[in-house]
Amino acid sequence: MANVTDLQTKYSKLAQEYSKLRAQNQVLKKAVVDEQASSASLKEQLKQRDQSLRKQEQEMDSLSFRNQQLAKRVELLQEELAASEAKGKKGKTKGDSPSQHGQQTQSVFDEDLQKKIEENERLHIQFYEADEQHKRQEAELRAQLDELEKDSEQHQAVVDGLTTKYMATIERLQSDKARLEVKAQTLEREAKECRMRTDECQQQLRQCQSELNKQVKQSSSVIQEKVPFNDTKFSDYNSLNVPPHNRRHQLKARDVAGQALSFIQDLIAALLNFHSYTEQRVHIYPRDSSIEPISPLNQKFSQYLHENAAYVRPLEDSFLQLHQSITEDTVTVLETVVKLKSFADNFCSYTHFLQKILPYQLKSLEEECEASLCTAALTVKNQELQTDMKRVTSVFEKLQNYINLLALPSVQQDAMPLSSTSAVFTQLAACLHSLHDAIKEMSKHYNQKAGLEKELPTITQKLSTTTECLLGSLGSLTSSTGKIATFFSNNLDFFTSSGYSPRGSTVTLNPLQAETMLANKKKAAAYIHAIKKPRPQSVPHREALSNRRILTSSTESREGLTQQVQQSQEKIARLEQEKEHWLLEAQLGKVRLEKENQRIGDLEAQLAAALGGSPNSQPAATSTLAQSHEEAEAEPKAAVKETTLCTSLVGMLCTTPTIEHVGDEESREQLIKTHYMTRVGELTTQLQISDSKSVHFHSECRALAKRLAIAEKSRETLSEEVKMANQNITRLQDELTTTKRSYEDQLSMMSDHLCSMNETLTKQREEIDTLKLGNKGNAKKNKGR
Repeated sequence: MANVTDLQTKYSKLAQEYSKLRAQNQVLKKAVVDEQASSASLKEQLKQRDQSLRKQEQEMDSLSFRNQQLAKRVELLQEELAASEAKGKKGKTKGDSPSQHGQQTQSVFDEDLQKKIEENERLHIQFYEADEQHKRQEAELRAQLDELEKDSEQHQAVVDGLTTKYMATIERLQSDKARLEVKAQTLEREAKECRMRTDECQQQLRQCQSELNKQVKQSSSVIQEKVPFNDTKFSDYNSLNVPPHNRRHQLKARDVAGQALSFIQDLIAALLNFHSYTEQRVHIYPRDSSIEPISPLNQKFSQYLHENAAYVRPLEDSFLQLHQSITEDTVTVLETVVKLKSFADNFCSYTHFLQKILPYQLKSLEEECEASLCTAALTVKNQELQTDMKRVTSVFEKLQNYINLLALPSVQQDAMPLSSTSAVFTQLAACLHSLHDAIKEMSKHYNQKAGLEKELPTITQKLSTTTECLLGSLGSLTSSTGKIATFFSNNLDFFTSSGYSPRGSTVTLNPLQAETMLANKKKAAAYIHAIKKPRPQSVPHREALSNRRILTSSTESREGLTQQVQQSQEKIARLEQEKEHWLLEAQLGKVRLEKENQRIGDLEAQLAAALGGSPNSQPAATSTLAQSHEEAEAEPKAAVKETTLCTSLVGMLCTTPTIEHVGDEESREQLIKTHYMTRVGELTTQLQISDSKSVHFHSECRALAKRLAIAEKSRETLSEEVKMANQNITRLQDELTTTKRSYEDQLSMMSDHLCSMNETLTKQREEIDTLKLGNKGNAKKNKGR
């Protein structure tokens, strides 16, 4: 059953670790999904910026094209201006009116040219500024994209590592689960067998108890008749009243010590974590040791906290030695438990350690209160924590006093009466409950303090992580102290009860009586083992009186029960052999009966033939019949007088001499051989069938395992291919949408550009026509003049 409980505890621990890892995996998956969403949004922004860049490039192309057109137009206008100036110089001699008209046209062209030049400069400046802004935005987005890609790669690597780790742990847990299920099935079968055996043993125990009750009645009657006194009535003879060895008390003490050891191990782990995380917090808050040196007081406090393992670890080691000293073959009372003194000394040293670090804890909290960012609420919580730490230290001092009192009887005899012992145990239980309450209050105040510290603007990730670890250690410390207090209260009746006490007195057991008790137990065990040996002639009366109770309760010992079980098993095997022997005898009797019936039938046939034959043959037939009856009657007589012993390869059998003695032996031998050969043949066929089935099932399982592995690999590859295909589809769809948008934008821009070009062409044609008409009119005027 211990193996079953160990397996269950291991399986529960594995399940807890699996649930923790699964929760962490969910958190990491959520973080990766968030990062992927952010990277997708940034990619979408990058695409939009690329689209805007394409639009600006297209606008730049259109503007450059428009600029070229304007430059060409300016050149044409300059040529026309030069031509008009040349014509104006020629026509100066003809009159003043044409020169005035040329100057007016020249001023109009100059103004138009100046406006176009200014517009061109303004467009160049806007284009340059837009280009620079676009380059800056593109560089910033590319840098952000590189950082996000690096972060996504790191997260992906972490996720891949965690998935491989979790898959390995899941496979290991599944294999452990399968192995534990197989073990559980085997243990269930063993438990069923043990139940059957216990039922048989209980039946045998009832029989033995009935027999022993009879013997007890006989022995009690003999003692009442032959022993004229009882030493329990006289206090002078109480030294002979050594109590019997209480095996149930020892098993209970062993069980209770094991449970207490597990709880104390949890408490030790929680204390180590609490001191270690407190040391880390001292190095981080209120001053970070990596940035600036901490105060000398906190340095000394950190140095003391660093030595906590030297005071905490010996507690676990000493209690482990105490648990190992409590066995089934020892006597466990306060007077004989010597290892309790070492545990008390180690607990005393740890209490001194708490007293030594208490002033530094209080000063450290005062230093936190003196910090610049410490609020009034934090100051109140620090003061509450100071009172909690003082209370915890005082409770540990009380526990030290009570443990020292319990360890005192093992060092000094008659140090404490039984009533005082029960009072100490009761006060110790109350002190454990008060310790649980004090640590619970300290944990609650620390949680409130951590909530207030998270609201501070200068809180760091390292400090928040250390605070969370410290709160976790306080939670485990609270749960472990609560378990210890509940456990001690539940077993308080066992602690206060006297498992061993001499008969007729209330005096506690001393080590000398314990040694005598163990010696008597060994003698009783040796006596039970030597039942088959010749008993001694007599036992001294004093030793008989000391061993009488042990002998009456010896049926509870394991050795006697195992010996009785072995005897009953041997008896069952012997009865089974006798059963097989009588079955064979019954078969042989059936064969002999058939032969006798056949012989009687033959004799009746001979008699009928003789009666149906000649009358002279009738007396002969009657004489033969009488002779046969005489032989039949003489057979049992001869069987009674003498018997023969027949031996063969199969076994030994006693037979009686008959007329067909040789035939009976051969037929008996043949029947026994055929019986055992058929049994051997049936068993071999069953064995071969089971072997073939097992081989077939093994091969099928291996084939299924291989097929499962191949299917898993193919599923993984197909899933990866599907993912890649989906990614390609999404990428192509994005490219298609971007190209469609770019083409639509380009078409719209080209159509606008064409419209603007058509408008400019029409305007240029109109201007050219007006200029031509003006030139023709001037020429006609000049000719008319």
